[in-house]
Formats: sequence, structure tokens, C-alpha cells
Amino acid sequence: MRPLHLWQALPRAGYLLSAWPWRAAGYLLSSAPVGCTVLVVLLLGVAVGGVLAVALVGLPLLALLAFSGLPVGALERRRLGLVDRRPAPTAHHPPDAPGLAAWARTRLREQATWRELGFTLVLAVLLWPLDLLVAVVALGVPLGLMSAPIVMATVGDGQEARVIKLWTATSWLEVFGAAALGLLALAVAGYVLGAVAAARLELTRLLIAPVEPEAGERLTELVRSRVRLVDAFEAERRRIERDLHDGAQQRLVALTMTLGMARLDAPPGPLADQLARAHDEAGRALAELRELIQGIHPKVLADYGLGAAVADAADRSAVPVDVTVDLSGRLPEAVEAAAYFVVCEALANIGKHSGATRAAVTGRHEAGRLALEIRDDGSGGAEAGKGSGLTGLADRVSVLDGRISLSSPPGGPTLLRVEIPCEWTERFA
Repeated sequence: MRPLHLWQALPRAGYLLSAWPWRAAGYLLSSAPVGCTVLVVLLLGVAVGGVLAVALVGLPLLALLAFSGLPVGALERRRLGLVDRRPAPTAHHPPDAPGLAAWARTRLREQATWRELGFTLVLAVLLWPLDLLVAVVALGVPLGLMSAPIVMATVGDGQEARVIKLWTATSWLEVFGAAALGLLALAVAGYVLGAVAAARLELTRLLIAPVEPEAGERLTELVRSRVRLVDAFEAERRRIERDLHDGAQQRLVALTMTLGMARLDAPPGPLADQLARAHDEAGRALAELRELIQGIHPKVLADYGLGAAVADAADRSAVPVDVTVDLSGRLPEAVEAAAYFVVCEALANIGKHSGATRAAVTGRHEAGRLALEIRDDGSGGAEAGKGSGLTGLADRVSVLDGRISLSSPPGGPTLLRVEIPCEWTERFA
């Protein structure tokens, strides 16, 4: 496959015979005129603007220097083509409205503008001298050694030759030996130039031409969208819980009472038996609906908070549970819901699979984090990814920037720890 950039070309066997070493040399050498020009322009701009600032005329000129990175960034993205065939897109966005004021406002708000300004300053002060130094030394030493025979034949009249100003060769054997050494040094210089130019291009890409310039913004938006989805999901759960509680449950209660009254008034016989069965079925349906509502979003969690909800879940657990949840206020709804359902899932797993005789739930808020621990004295060997139901809950906790850790060695005990960063939304008196 054809190399797209220097890092791909450097390890290849035919690198020295390709155009990449010369591309690298051209890239580093062309940095000097660009950097010199930028340095002169910046110095003149600061000097003139500083002098005219006394009369306030120079202030706009100094302000314009904030945009000096834009043309430099555009030029550097084009120069990247010498050593990098990948696209070099701009990270700038189009203005949100026509006109110079909208353009300036958009540019000043973008991180790309300030990254390019920083790159421009580094280029003017540091990068171009280093690029020039590396290129001159890497090319000058080998070429100086290789030119020793020519120098001896012309300037030295066949008697002597000054080799790169380090020693004087007085025989043809020495100068041809220097030329052979220069040829070897040129091969080494090809790799040196390539490595330095490759590092330089990566620095340039990082600052002004990332391969995916909006990756950070997209990641931030993705995290925000996931949080919004969690909030919307919680709101929908609460809406369904209210609808079932205030609608279907109340109707079932009324139906159960009506069937109960009819059962009392009916004379013994087939009709009374049918009413009794219907009354029992309505009672079981009501119990199942209440359990469903409890699983969707328990009212105790919405009304009294996480501590009370965990205590209620412990009371319904098949295994005796000691609860020590020390919370002096209310936490964000999404945090309370995620923590509650983790506790419920953990207690359900303890009752079904662990063989434990006792469990404990502890919780506290410290250093801006909610920390919950669920322990049991069961047989251990639990794994989060094997049908325990904790994998989905772990994903839900991770959306809140939290984490779940599970320790369950064979033979027990098992410890499940949940940490979610959050702050109080309400403090109890």
C-alpha cells in the first residue's frame, strides 16, 4: 500500500531510494522563510501597534494580531502536503451570519483560532530555527564529506583539502575515505530528516490540522446527549409510574372493591363462586400491578430519597439485609435512580445465586461522590458479564461518569461498590 505520510514510509526498505527523504528535507528547509517572515511581521505589528497605542490608533492593530495565526495555519496545512498525503482540513466553522463582525465573533470564540495563534508564536520563535538547524547539519555534514575529492582537485591543487573545517586531508586516500563516510552519513541523515519532519508534522496536525478536528466536540456532545437520554428516560419512567398509579391501579382498586361487595351480596351458588374467583383474580392483578409500579420507579424513592428506598428494598429482600445509608439530603434524580436499581439488582442476585445468609448495604456522600457498597457472605464467584444484570446498570452508571467494581472471589465474600460523582440538590435540616 502506498504510504500516506512519513511515519508509514520510514520503516520501509525502499525509503532511502524514494522521494520521502527529499520531501522531509524540503519540508524542514521551507520552514525557515515562513518562520522568518512571520517573526518579522509579528515584531513589526507589535512595535507599530505599541507606538501608535499611545494615540489609541494602534489598539486595533494589536487586536488584529490575534488573527495572525489564520493565514499561517492555512499555509502550514498546505505545506503538510510535502510529507503527508492525508487531508488537512481546517477546524474553523463557517460564521453564523454574514458580515465581518460575525466572522470575527465566530473566529474569536473558536479554540482553533487560539491554537493557530499559539502555533504561530512557537513557529516564529522556536520551530523554524530548529528545523533549519537540523536540515543544515543533516545535509551539510554528509555533503561536506562527499565533496572532499572535489575540493582537493580544485581548491587544493591535488595537495590538500579542508574537510568540513574539522581536519585537513593531505592524500587522495583520505579524501575518498571521507567521501565514502559522507555517503554513509547521507543515508543516516535521510532517516534523521524523516524522523524530525514526521515529528514536526504530527505537532502541526495536533495544533492546526487534526485528522478529525471536531472529535473532541463530538465526544462532548455525545456525552451530553447520553445524559439527556438518561434524564428523558427517568422522566418517562416517572410519567408511566404516575399514570399507572393514578389510573390503572385506582381502577383495579375500585373493581376489586366492587367485586368484593357483589360477592358479599350474592347468594350461595355458582354466581357467588364466579364472583369469588373474579375477586381473587382482581386482587392478584392489583398486587402484580403494584409490584410493576414499584419496579418502574418506586414512590418512596421519589418522595423520600435514596436512603428510604434502599431500606424499603432491603425489607423486601429474600436475605436479611443490614442497611447503613448516611445521606443528609437529596441527590440528583438520575443518580438516586441509578444507585437504587443497582442495589435492587444486587439484592436480587444475592437472593437467587449467592447462597448468602446475610447482606449489608452501606452508603455515604463524601468528596463530591456517592459511594455505595453491597456485601454478602455467600459463596462468591459472581461475574458482572454472565447474566447478572449488572452490565446494563454499569452502562447506566458510566453515563453519569460513575463506575461499578465487583470483587467476588470463589468462596466469598462478594463486594459490589458503586461510585457516582454528584452534589446535593437539597439538604435536610
